[in-house]
Amino acid sequence: MRRLRALVCSDRHEREARKQGAVAIAGVDEVGRGALFGPVVAAAVILPEKVRLRGVRDSKQLLPEERERLDAVIRSRAVAITIGFADAATIDAINIRRASHQAMLAAIAQLSPQPDFLLIDAERLDTPCMQKGIIYGDSISISIAAASIVAKVYRDAWMRAYHEEYPQYGFASHKGYGTEEHLRALAEHGPCPLHRTTFEPVRRAMELRGSC
Repeated sequence: MRRLRALVCSDRHEREARKQGAVAIAGVDEVGRGALFGPVVAAAVILPEKVRLRGVRDSKQLLPEERERLDAVIRSRAVAITIGFADAATIDAINIRRASHQAMLAAIAQLSPQPDFLLIDAERLDTPCMQKGIIYGDSISISIAAASIVAKVYRDAWMRAYHEEYPQYGFASHKGYGTEEHLRALAEHGPCPLHRTTFEPVRRAMELRGSC
């Protein structure tokens, strides 16, 4: 985490894409890949050229209130923002990496205007659109960082809504990730229908308690 904080988020990669002739450059990122419950959510964000978004960086490095504030700023300044997702059943059927790609491609497909260049956090997608996968992209590309914030805020709100339906698991606090609180709830109650049954802690809970 200390190394990530040292990275500088800028529009360098966006400027490089424009030098190649790109006009509509979309940053793409997903959240929820490591969770035990619920969907993986992706966001695609096209920002205007030379936009300044003070404080935007990898969503994991931001406090919740700061993410919420920046989400509103990004939405007010962006050319286009879209969301895609893959639910737990899809994740279990095709695996989390392919489901994450499906969510990202779904977000990209909804963009208007359609992008002519994609900046993606450490991934390569099956699409003819020009693209660049960037290691630590959500920490160094302003477009990817914006997408990471939008996706995180959207998914967190979804998890708070699920908390109302399944309060025994504590989704409002841990957002479906494998915290001690969540693992204790799994052991006590067993998984619910929206848990990812191919993930080891959930599978183990099913073997011990059976699904609800």
